[in-house]
Amino acid sequence: MSTWNDLTPEEKHVIENAGTEAPFSGEYDNEFRKGTYTCRRCNTKLYTSDSKFHSGCGWPSFDQEIAGAVKKIPDRDGSRTEIRCANCDGHLGHVFTGENFTYKNTRHCVNSLSMKFVASK
Repeated sequence: MSTWNDLTPEEKHVIENAGTEAPFSGEYDNEFRKGTYTCRRCNTKLYTSDSKFHSGCGWPSFDQEIAGAVKKIPDRDGSRTEIRCANCDGHLGHVFTGENFTYKNTRHCVNSLSMKFVASK
């Protein structure tokens, strides 16, 4: 059995219960230093800063995950695609396509509470 990091009640709400933090409230929405974003629950590397962009949606946005790190499943509401950590199954947010924010035409809309940022040295 894997040992996971301790979570605050707010982090548990998002990661374990597929909750959502309020827009523009997350610590990483305007974070643009070089580094890597990891799963807050299990430390799996999810995204690099090279894939992060400013979408104006109120949550950190990425146009590509680290290969094999994120799984995509139909959301409970049936209209969106949920993204989860491929290692621990923690809820990250949702993925959208066709918005033309980047040439990859994909936006991973991720809760800051689902991630930790590790700055490059």
